[in-house]
Amino acid sequence: MQVVKVDIDTAAPLHPEASILIVYTGGTVGMVFDEKEQHLVPFNFSQIVDQVPELRQFNYLLTVLSIEPAIDSSNVSVQDWLMLASLIEENYEKYDGFVVLHGTDTMAYSASALSYLLENLQKPVIFTGAQVPIGRIRTDARENLITALQIAATKKEGRSIVPEVCIYFRNLLLRGNRAKKVESSHFDAFKSDNYPPLAETGIDIEYSFDNILPHPQQPFKVHHALNDNVAILKLFPGITPQVVKSILQAPGLQGVVLETFGSGNAPTMPWFLELLHDTLDRGILVLNVSQCDEGRVDQGRYETSKYLLNMGVVGGDDITTEAAISKLMYVLAQEQLSDQQRVALVQQNLRGEISL
Repeated sequence: MQVVKVDIDTAAPLHPEASILIVYTGGTVGMVFDEKEQHLVPFNFSQIVDQVPELRQFNYLLTVLSIEPAIDSSNVSVQDWLMLASLIEENYEKYDGFVVLHGTDTMAYSASALSYLLENLQKPVIFTGAQVPIGRIRTDARENLITALQIAATKKEGRSIVPEVCIYFRNLLLRGNRAKKVESSHFDAFKSDNYPPLAETGIDIEYSFDNILPHPQQPFKVHHALNDNVAILKLFPGITPQVVKSILQAPGLQGVVLETFGSGNAPTMPWFLELLHDTLDRGILVLNVSQCDEGRVDQGRYETSKYLLNMGVVGGDDITTEAAISKLMYVLAQEQLSDQQRVALVQQNLRGEISL
């Protein structure tokens, strides 16, 4: 893998309003149709002004870092997240904001992971992409890219308006670790059920300032470790001991996101409780997350979740599965912490991912 730098000539004047770094990782947004080969191929970002001539109207300095070969979002890995965090760290002082072009399938996972890796963020990191390639006539790529750039560049009283990791898609700016992909064939691909949008776009970009994280008082810090010894166990009626064992007894396992029913409820069959108790006794961190899109875990509300609370399963409140699994990776990588401190950290609202 290599990173190729492309400076974009937008005919900007000598005194630009903002400098924005675009990081292209892959995905539909950066694809065009090759007439000769008759299939989609990665776009040459040195020609982006030809595809998006509106960029010439920006008073911005734009630079693209293109990851080669491009990463299909289904293949995104923990190492890719760490690479993105390092790229932002290396360029943090040079730019006013960052736009990450990413495939939509795992964008919510990547945005969640970056939110934890980039502590005390004071500049926008806006993930966006497209459902239709930029080279097509009816594409959402142009509007998504143009608006993401505007949001990344916007300041108020000299400070970025949105100092957090976000997803911009189809007229909505969402907190990255609150978003989920919900559509595969429509332009409104993402939603955030448990937290309102940070901004909505129409004729103007209307920011909801009360929903945006405040500027941190501490200096920016980048974390360079994630622990991928984690798993997701999604419960369903009729789940068997063999299935549960295959996950909870996986070699090297250190953390589990337990996707439960409703407000955090799980089966009370003795075999299930025994397997879960054994998992906790081995020091494995278990985080309870609701399967409901608008769900919130309230352990102890019903008898079927009281068992989980009493044995030490951690309630995930209204966190998404995408934010939960990356949060476990982040917390478990803090090797200097004791088991009790890790549990306490998982329960904290670190980057706006839960509503306490």
